[in-house]
Amino acid sequence: MSYQIRQSRSICTAILLFAGLLLLSSIGLAQESLDLDTALKIAAENSPQLKQARYNLEENRELLNAQNAALRSRFSLTLDPFTWDRSREFNPFFSTFNTQETRQSGGIFSISQPIKATDGTLLLQNQFVWRDDSSEFQNIRTESFSNNFFLTYRQPLFTYNRTKLDLEGVELNLRAAELNFQIQELLLEQQVAQLFYAAFQARMNFQVAQEDLQNTQQSFDIIEKKVEAGLAAKEEAYQAELNLTTNRSTMQNAEVTLANSLDDLKSLIGMPLDEDITIAAEITHQPVEANLDKALQHGLASRLELRQRQIDIESAQSNLTRQAATNEFSGNLNITFGYIGTDEDFDRVYDNPTQTQNFNLSLEIPIWDWGEKRSRTRAGKLGVQRSELSLDEEKTSIAIGIRRAFRNLENQDAQIEIARQNVKIAELTYDINLERYKNGDLTSIDLNQYQTQLSNNKKSLVDALINYKLALLDLKVKSLWDFKQGQSIIFNESQ
Repeated sequence: MSYQIRQSRSICTAILLFAGLLLLSSIGLAQESLDLDTALKIAAENSPQLKQARYNLEENRELLNAQNAALRSRFSLTLDPFTWDRSREFNPFFSTFNTQETRQSGGIFSISQPIKATDGTLLLQNQFVWRDDSSEFQNIRTESFSNNFFLTYRQPLFTYNRTKLDLEGVELNLRAAELNFQIQELLLEQQVAQLFYAAFQARMNFQVAQEDLQNTQQSFDIIEKKVEAGLAAKEEAYQAELNLTTNRSTMQNAEVTLANSLDDLKSLIGMPLDEDITIAAEITHQPVEANLDKALQHGLASRLELRQRQIDIESAQSNLTRQAATNEFSGNLNITFGYIGTDEDFDRVYDNPTQTQNFNLSLEIPIWDWGEKRSRTRAGKLGVQRSELSLDEEKTSIAIGIRRAFRNLENQDAQIEIARQNVKIAELTYDINLERYKNGDLTSIDLNQYQTQLSNNKKSLVDALINYKLALLDLKVKSLWDFKQGQSIIFNESQ
């Protein structure tokens, strides 16, 4: 290996290392610094997952508004501006043909009022008609005005209140949408934190890879001088160059991983992918005292998933009510009171009105349904039992999740202390062996192993610090109790 070739390779490596360091030093100027709180705020506004949950919430809220509006008085006007009818038929009694012609115009105004308490309907209806009839037979033509006013009450009997049950179903859907939105907020906080710290880990790995490359460059320069002075074999230079190339490749891979991690984070929180950002985080360890009994007690009393399972039970019970009404014995009561007025003069329509009253009671009596009602009712009861079982399983799952999160938090706290001690020992070991390498008492292969050991322990420490923060957040999400702030995470039923 000539001196010029080795010098050229050293210059190229130095330039690459310098470019990487320059990139990190200029990140604050060329890129937007993003901390975890800012990422969470951006995600709350732009996250696609949270937007979908918000849209679902708003949709169900509007459906409830529509359902409540449907319980108010409904006003309608039906107009029939003009109708013309002409017919010709043979009259056998007079043995002649007769042509009849009718012209008519009118409209119906109605007010319908559903009654939630009884599932009945009160209907007020007024029909006004102008009619002009003419006939060839005896050359008769008549013109009249008529106004029909009716007040009707309809009441289902011996069945469940469909109006009330439908309203309760829409209300349950809204409550489920509210809970889903709140759960998505918690999950989003956890997901953002995971990807944020994953990007931070990628950045730290990139920095460690740069430090490794710098140290490898230093050892390469040392062995290069020794080879030139005849104090070391060329094989040592070849090995040092191989280590340098390997670390350069590692740094490039770490840079790609960092870029991919940033893209994942930007996609989750709803930032444009072409926006340059850098992760700003202070990874310090502040132990938080957590209590397992408190976490279990609060989690089992407050978890939103338990409220969702309770809503499932209520929905299943409503479905059972509907299923039990299959082929049921039921009835309908209709009471009508009205006035009918007809006259050739408009202002005399009600001079001699006809009063009408109607009372009708109808019953529907099933005789044989081949077991349909029995099977549907049993299916509805099984649905209720399944929902109740899901509630019990959810409680067990929540308890297991909280216990695991608590153990993981304690374990990560212990791992941090172990990782710190390992970094100190690895730094001392590397410094000692670097001096041995300078003195020619150690090969580049052995030095590279100590350098790799130091790098791995630095990464392990960062991983342990981040894992502790994620474990603390996981316990917060699973118990709905913030041990860091010492307070509950309280949600309102309506947002």
